[in-house]
Amino acid sequence: MLYAAFCMTVTLTLYSLFVVREERAKRLKRRLAHITGVPEAAAAGGPAAEGGPDEPLRGRVFQPVWSGFRKLFSRRMEEGKKARIEKRLLQAGQPFRMTPVDFRLLQLTLAVLLPGIGLAYGYVLDAGIGAGILLGLIGALGAFWLPGYYLKLKSRSRSRLALRELPDVLDLLTVSLEAGLGFDAALSKLVSRKEGVLPGEFRRCLEEIRLGKTRREALSGVRDRVVLDELKVLIGSILQAEKLGIGMVQVLRVQSQEVREQRRQRAEEEAMKAPIKMLFPLVLFIFPSLFIVLLGPAIIQFVQAFTGL
Repeated sequence: MLYAAFCMTVTLTLYSLFVVREERAKRLKRRLAHITGVPEAAAAGGPAAEGGPDEPLRGRVFQPVWSGFRKLFSRRMEEGKKARIEKRLLQAGQPFRMTPVDFRLLQLTLAVLLPGIGLAYGYVLDAGIGAGILLGLIGALGAFWLPGYYLKLKSRSRSRLALRELPDVLDLLTVSLEAGLGFDAALSKLVSRKEGVLPGEFRRCLEEIRLGKTRREALSGVRDRVVLDELKVLIGSILQAEKLGIGMVQVLRVQSQEVREQRRQRAEEEAMKAPIKMLFPLVLFIFPSLFIVLLGPAIIQFVQAFTGL
């Protein structure tokens, strides 16, 4: 009974706050309509104006509360932790457009939800207190491990795509520079002609340059957002060539040859690993089937011959 009274009090308090806010908005609309001579709906900007009675409940109540909670949580987060999470999100391609605050809130939500599910599952199975606590601990560990593991998988997938795109990107940049374009113009040509991880990163690099960053800072940002050794070597060579005044075309041509040679070596390495990888399925699945087909009839005849004696 006490819990019901408490819930009713909280509900009525929230409802009264909402009603007071709505009445103030209506009073303001009536005054504006009386002064300007414009109908109330037009003065309010239409029936679905922000904060109006026809706006969904989510926009009127939950959205302001959620925004205020996110701002409060963002102020309480450490700047160092926020920078580390933001770097990991950028390396993963910023899935679902998450911010560091959203990622941290997701971790905390899972930290509450998964142990609760584990405890409830243990209670439903009637597994005892010890098993329920164990399931709750497993859920807590999974809550803090799963988001980071998901970002790691996304980062690896993004790096593989970038490695696959790198030779073609280098060829297009080299051809553009040989045609007489500057480096920024060559990047613009690349961005307009191709789509993918690397073109997207170079598009962001160009936007940062237009906003006032130096080319070194923008390219260093690309190097930090894509976890790829070949790209780090390429950007380091570009920055060094710019610093020493070396021709950019020659540097990109050498880098293109090295990247293609490394890709050929990786293909040869994977081809050499194929027989070793095929050995386990052969031993576990194919050889037993062959032994059964070839030796099965002989074993049956052998057993029948000895049982007949």
